[in-house]
Amino acid sequence: MILQAIDLETYYGLSHILFSVSLEISAGEVVVLLGRNGAGKTTTFRSIMGLTAPKQGRVIYDGKDITGLPSYRVAKLGIGFVPEDRRIFPMLTVRENMEIGEKAPPPHSQDVQRWSIESLMELFPRLGQLANRRGGNLSGGEQQMLTIARTLLGNPRLLLLDEPTEGLAPVIVETIGELIQELRSRGVTILLSEQNVEFSLDCADRAYIIDQGRIVYSNRVENLRQDTDAMKRYLAV
Repeated sequence: MILQAIDLETYYGLSHILFSVSLEISAGEVVVLLGRNGAGKTTTFRSIMGLTAPKQGRVIYDGKDITGLPSYRVAKLGIGFVPEDRRIFPMLTVRENMEIGEKAPPPHSQDVQRWSIESLMELFPRLGQLANRRGGNLSGGEQQMLTIARTLLGNPRLLLLDEPTEGLAPVIVETIGELIQELRSRGVTILLSEQNVEFSLDCADRAYIIDQGRIVYSNRVENLRQDTDAMKRYLAV
């Protein structure tokens, strides 16, 4: 098991957001956390990354308790986080944005894909074409590709993708789906949060559903496809 979140209780100030949230992911899997807007998906990711530390519960990564560690230490251990708001540097070029993301591989990372700017520009040909364009002049889809590429330059074992398709055109959504499958084939374990149900079920091995801060469903995606009650009740599908 590469990651376990166990009974996470997370607050923003006095507002209780996560209620005993538990999930797990094995090496090589693609797992999706589904839920409506505001259900607690991003807070779950922030709790794992140490950006909003849970008040109770534990986060276990690669057998180590990383609960509440500063986010930079979590990243150094091998967890890459692609935030929903992308956070590229608008005045820097594509290449300069990528250079900022370069880090040494995490400890005990012999099985991790080693990425370089050149290899990622092969994986993302569009970024190679736009290497000298400023980040602020990219389209939403191009910015999303750049954010994923920059995160991969940290050579993570586990990649957290927060709402990677939000606001993107269908053709870009398809490209992101193909990218996820390619990353899986190269040994990158992926946990993504999504509202786009069809996209998620096409990409993932297993699914969790979060609703009002609680995990209310967990199963393989082929079983979720057949569970029309859960789809209607929690995902309005």
